Amino acid sequence: MSTITEKDVEYIANLAQLTLDDSLKARLVGELGNILDYIDKLNELDTDGVEPMMHVQPLTNVFRDDEIAPSLPRERVMEAAPKHDGEYILVPQILEGD
Repeated sequence: MSTITEKDVEYIANLAQLTLDDSLKARLVGELGNILDYIDKLNELDTDGVEPMMHVQPLTNVFRDDEIAPSLPRERVMEAAPKHDGEYILVPQILEGD
């Protein structure tokens, strides 16, 4: 049985940069305690011989193969761009500096 205190909840809230009122702290003491109790129950399971896995279902790569294809013509791209100088697409500067 895991025991969570209000001080533990305050510590976790501080790490997450959250401000909690007293009623929420009291509720989280119970909820986090229930979560840890459930994890303790899962730890009782015999997992000898069970290989660790990332997913229950087997996954396959759904990406397509890379194939060389012709690019769009520059004129067509510039027509679709909201702002350009004829050679480059112009975007707002987001980084400081020159």
